[in-house]
Amino acid sequence: MLVRWLNGGPGTLEGVVAYFRHCREQWDTAGPLRAFGIRAGADAVLAGTVDVRFEGAGLLPGQVNLAYGLHPAWRGRGLATRAVLLASRYAAREGGAEAVIQVDRDNPASAAVARRAGFTPAAPVPRADGAPFDRYVRKLRPAAR
Repeated sequence: MLVRWLNGGPGTLEGVVAYFRHCREQWDTAGPLRAFGIRAGADAVLAGTVDVRFEGAGLLPGQVNLAYGLHPAWRGRGLATRAVLLASRYAAREGGAEAVIQVDRDNPASAAVARRAGFTPAAPVPRADGAPFDRYVRKLRPAAR
């Protein structure tokens, strides 16, 4: 199910390599995307990802979009909620004023993560196909320096 909500289908090796290059380039050039891995367990395996986007369709100035996903074996342990809270702190330190999470209506587990992380429902937004995404928002507080 993770693949369906994030990119519409299984990836190819070439597509994954290109995405990793893009993520690295974004960090190197201070682009609008910051992709983080969620590591867990005694071996610190990659359990999922959380992305922070400082620009994007439908975002107002100061808003950042958060997107997250966990591999099925790591769900139900609070990892996504913790990752969203940490990503929110990072976004605030980088100048974000409000975080936005968009959730497919067929993904109640993702909506539950947003609510547990202190996000509140906002007006839904249409997807590219016209169907609405549920939307959750949370004000960000600048971190003390």
